Amino acid sequence: MVVLNRIYTRTGDDGTTALGSGERRAKYDLRIEAYGTVDETNAAIGVVRLHTKDATDLDAMLGRIQNDLFDLGADLAVPEREGKAERLRVVASQVERLEHDIDALNENLAPLTSFVLPGGTPAAAHLHVARTICRRAERVMVELAARPGEPVGAAGIQYMNRLSDFLFVASRFANHNGAGDVLWVPGQNR
Repeated sequence: MVVLNRIYTRTGDDGTTALGSGERRAKYDLRIEAYGTVDETNAAIGVVRLHTKDATDLDAMLGRIQNDLFDLGADLAVPEREGKAERLRVVASQVERLEHDIDALNENLAPLTSFVLPGGTPAAAHLHVARTICRRAERVMVELAARPGEPVGAAGIQYMNRLSDFLFVASRFANHNGAGDVLWVPGQNR
């Protein structure tokens, strides 16, 4: 259980922050950027949920995703180290659940005939914003994982890759099963 009695600690006033392991890092550190961008993805999904209360299945999926993103933030905040007790990690079953949810939402969507522009319903537009933030988080995580001594769990990277797919399919679902998609017309304004 997490207990937060005091919100400000003043320990970050020097431009550093603590990882879950207690190790201090500069606030511009790539690991901090990674879990900060995951948190930004979560906040964008929170905005989406202002528009999904009537779509109870989608809203429930988004609620589970928000919880998973906190798991991922905790995973990133405590890098795996040999000889250290395991902490909370994103696992393959979370990725598999996302795949199941993608399939469920995609089942009744019309096939695409063009790329989709962000837009349509408010929920769909916000889902596209969340998708682009998610893609950025994934890029930061992959960059972090490529650095020596900066482990990032494969399931966490897979989760973010699948989440961006989910957010795209969910945007089409929120656009009346694709009927309200705004399609790209190449060269339309020449």
